[in-house]
Amino acid sequence: MNIAVIGLSHKTAPVEVREKLSIPEAEIESAFANLCNGTHIQEVAILSTCNRLEIYVVASEMQPGIREVIHFLSESSKLPIKELRPHLFMLLHEDAVMHLMRVAAGLDSLVLGEGQILAQVKQTHKLGQQYKGVGRILNRLFKQAITAGKRVRTETSIGTGAVSISSAAVELVMMKLETIADYRVAIVGAGKMSRLLVQHLISKGATNISIINRSLGRARELTSKFCEVNIPVYELSEMMEIIQKSDIVFTSTGATEPILNKSNLEPVLAGDRSLMLVDISVPRNVATDVSELANIRSFNVDDLKEVVAQNQESRRKMAMEAEVLLEEEVEAFEVWWSSLETVPTINCLRQKIEGIREQELEKALSRLGSEFAERHQEVIEALTRGIVNKILHDPMVQLRAQQDIEARRRAMQTLQTLFNLESEISSGSQYS
Repeated sequence: MNIAVIGLSHKTAPVEVREKLSIPEAEIESAFANLCNGTHIQEVAILSTCNRLEIYVVASEMQPGIREVIHFLSESSKLPIKELRPHLFMLLHEDAVMHLMRVAAGLDSLVLGEGQILAQVKQTHKLGQQYKGVGRILNRLFKQAITAGKRVRTETSIGTGAVSISSAAVELVMMKLETIADYRVAIVGAGKMSRLLVQHLISKGATNISIINRSLGRARELTSKFCEVNIPVYELSEMMEIIQKSDIVFTSTGATEPILNKSNLEPVLAGDRSLMLVDISVPRNVATDVSELANIRSFNVDDLKEVVAQNQESRRKMAMEAEVLLEEEVEAFEVWWSSLETVPTINCLRQKIEGIREQELEKALSRLGSEFAERHQEVIEALTRGIVNKILHDPMVQLRAQQDIEARRRAMQTLQTLFNLESEISSGSQYS
């Protein structure tokens, strides 16, 4: 078995490519079904965020398994493999393991050290279990990565004051306008990113904020967390009316197609009205044709790199502390991974001893007579199982715990020879 990650991120692909590969939550189940039907893929997990799509797999054969993933990505994005391939990265085993650790810790994020990614990794793990993609190996890997992410946030300073995509978006506006206090701000969407937008806008002095959302209930739930500012909420049907009265509009919705474009913005920008649009959604909420309107300044997530570059150097020094912790977590996973080679030997030994126990128990019960056997079979059964378990316990624990690979393999070979297990192991499953 081999571990690999195939995907693309803000480092390898622009937003116009990333949005084509973004997998909405409504389509996640079918994506798992598609990938799990592959001949060579044994386990799969899908990490889809605004800045990355990464597919982690355990494959019986690596190259055919990777080809199955690339074919899936091409089919789902409607991009020919020739166009898609330059934007993809592929990492195998140790590199894939370390990559997930770095992702969970926020070290591979656009905003170094941002905390939202850890929750997204947890959600990936949860969905992988829910849709039967995550098995024994990826389950262990994602648990280890989540532990790594938590350690980095609690044992290093990289998370202190770490900016998010939302706060970077607000900083971008501040760079363009210097102050935000006198501007009318509208936010389309009421998810976690929008909540963070409100938080950072208020911290920068914004007082005239409106929320536009499909669900008024969810919008009111968001505004209830910010009692110090009166934030009116509006339905999506009122969006253009509110935008007409706004100076700055942030968009952060789960829409799969643009909700703002040249045709619906042009009528609300009469005269010399100007508008700043900051779209932090992937897929994008703002169509590219808005740039044709003279009075609009439009930005998307890729434009946030200008903000991120300002504080990246100081945060990079903090990241060096985190890398040490990640090495420890990678090593812990590698120890567990290498111990899997003991599984066939342990299973065969247990099966062989269990077979002997059942045969000898059957002989003993037949000699004791049917009347005695019926009355005492349960007790004798428990007695023999207990003896077998106690005899096998120490050898199995010691075999699994042996971290020296050569010593462990010598011990396995000794057990296989002493109990004549070679033929059973060669016909069994490696990780059964």
